[in-house]
Amino acid sequence: MQPISSLLSHLLNLAVLAGIAGLLPATLAQNSAPSPNSMHQDDATTEPSRIVTRPLSGSPEQNNASSALVIGRGDEVEVTVYGAPDLSQHTRVNGNGSISIPLIGYVRLAGLSSSEAETAIETQLREGHVVNDPQVSVYVKEYTSGGISVAGEVSKPGVYSAVGPHRLLDILQAAGGLTEKAASRATIAHRGDENSNAVELSADPKLMANSNVELIPGDTVVVAKAGIVYVLGEVGKPGGYVLNSSGGVTVLRVVAAAGGPTHAASVGGTKMLRRTPNGLQEISVPLKELLHAKVADIPVQAEDIIYVPGSRLKGFMNAGALLTTMGTAAIYKVPF
Repeated sequence: MQPISSLLSHLLNLAVLAGIAGLLPATLAQNSAPSPNSMHQDDATTEPSRIVTRPLSGSPEQNNASSALVIGRGDEVEVTVYGAPDLSQHTRVNGNGSISIPLIGYVRLAGLSSSEAETAIETQLREGHVVNDPQVSVYVKEYTSGGISVAGEVSKPGVYSAVGPHRLLDILQAAGGLTEKAASRATIAHRGDENSNAVELSADPKLMANSNVELIPGDTVVVAKAGIVYVLGEVGKPGGYVLNSSGGVTVLRVVAAAGGPTHAASVGGTKMLRRTPNGLQEISVPLKELLHAKVADIPVQAEDIIYVPGSRLKGFMNAGALLTTMGTAAIYKVPF
């Protein structure tokens, strides 16, 4: 019995030692593993990009105007509270930027997008214990304060809706396109911004694509009037010729655009009428020498009138007759 008891005692000691040895690594692993709190702290310090802060400054209208179409004073809105038709209404935003809703009073909507306005109304309905789980829809039927104004040399100046994305060419097309006297540039001004941006309206499709900037509600687009030089008398196409925005147009260039002198022209009698602070000035134009490259070309200015008389009428038409003719002249573009 004694050997057997000794053997059992020895086996029992081995089992205890094995158990201790097995528990030791598990305990060490448990002690070395990060706690849930420490893991959360590590994530917050090693991945700060998960926490996004967006500091705001100024009024809600200023914060939202550059990124989304927002509600403004005078806008026409349709508010629907599902399950509560007595709270639904069709109204306009008042001068204070708010609308009145039964049982909760005034809710400020100016400067908010449609979805933000829905949240604002739902919050007041819930906090006022008017509706337990309100579901609100806000639809803006007319943005009177967020339109895009188009003025200047367009066929239909006015204010155009900014609902949906709009680019410069969209608005110019909605305004009927440019007039024949339009310059090859437009000026864009943002509401509340004293600075304005000039955009070239190039005939080159690639350059035009680059100039097709996106507009935001409240923008004003002004298409300038181009400078025009009039070529009258004995030329192939008498009329007004629109100068490009970069200038650089000369007598020869505009006369060439007008088809050049006719066979009945008396080029030696060509004159130019120019407006000056002291009144109209008559300038002799040596067109014959210009055509033979014997003299330097002459730059022209906006509103200059070049008159090429006929051989039967070598005298210069009086200023009144030229101004009258200018008012009915066809308008052309000077080819670049």
